[in-house]
Amino acid sequence: RGSGLRRKFRIKALKKGKTTELSSFFVGNSTTMAAASGLNKEGSLADNIRGVFDGALQPGARPCLLIIDFVQAYLKKDSPLYAGVEDALASTKRLLALARRQRLPVVHTRVEFLPGGLDGGIFFRKLPLLKIFEKGSPMGNFHPDVMPLPNEVIVTKQYASAFFGTSLAPTLRAQGVDTVLIAGLSTSGCVRATATDACQHGFIPIVVEDAVGDRHNQVHESNLFDIKAKYAEVWDEEAASMYIKNREQ
Repeated sequence: RGSGLRRKFRIKALKKGKTTELSSFFVGNSTTMAAASGLNKEGSLADNIRGVFDGALQPGARPCLLIIDFVQAYLKKDSPLYAGVEDALASTKRLLALARRQRLPVVHTRVEFLPGGLDGGIFFRKLPLLKIFEKGSPMGNFHPDVMPLPNEVIVTKQYASAFFGTSLAPTLRAQGVDTVLIAGLSTSGCVRATATDACQHGFIPIVVEDAVGDRHNQVHESNLFDIKAKYAEVWDEEAASMYIKNREQ
């Protein structure tokens, strides 16, 4: 098919008295298009997204703190899912204390499956280690540093996004929430999926980079880069704390 197209374009060019080859046509036009878009695959990441993926979202006046899956499976060193995210836990603990003082809505998520992963679908088949979250496993328990209070919502989920297959979106809307501050685990998995879905459900997502974590720093950083470029804002703990304290009441 490609050689047929080449002949077709060459015949048209010859009829017009030109000798431009199809390959030259495509090279010239692709170069022009790349120049017009500012694309430079050899440049820095910042150069690559400038003018394309550098928009910003303004937070609203009614935030909530969403803490994703800060459970023992990621924090106990004898767990196969141990992620070495103690710094993110400490940051989340501080944010949680502040959110409670400022009377923000707080939502916690956890993962739980029926025995054998009957409600886990393809996700459970893809990641057999999810069996660690089967009902009754202590690895699914919240870490004591971020234990939910009786008046805080707990969302139990079976998939990466805290919104998928849960009542999270209507729960937030009923409380008038317009902005979701996201902490938890892991950056490349449930945090990214939740931030994406928050955007798609009409909430302004803000991922607190100090309060999220992953098994590897490069994975953590690359996913934060993508999240900020396309779906959410990424703030450090200091910025998130200032926003919680100084937001319009």
